[in-house]
Amino acid sequence: MAQGSDSNDTSYKSPSPGSRPSSSDDAKKVMRREKNRIAAQKSRMRQTQKADSLHLESENLEKENAALRKEVKQLTEEAKYLSSVLSSHEPLCTGLTPQTPELLYSPHHSSYHHQHIPVPHYQH
Repeated sequence: MAQGSDSNDTSYKSPSPGSRPSSSDDAKKVMRREKNRIAAQKSRMRQTQKADSLHLESENLEKENAALRKEVKQLTEEAKYLSSVLSSHEPLCTGLTPQTPELLYSPHHSSYHHQHIPVPHYQH
């Protein structure tokens, strides 16, 4: 078998007697394989860490989403309740007579700061 024909082979196969490479070539090959093994190991570790991080982020976002949905539901129920309270109270309130306010502010009128804007006072 020729040297280097199987890249997954970790054992050394001696080449034919006339073409033996130098021991420095063998050392370079061993060093290259070791560096590659370490680089692959680091790459797999980074990939695992990234997957773990994404999993945690996904779990946190799901929890946050559930909490926000719960809050929306509570606020919707509160809005319905307050709307019904207002609807039942409006007929009892005597100060809610609709008034048609005059245009008190004109952007082209220079003395608009001196005009009084009436504020309706609601009586219960």
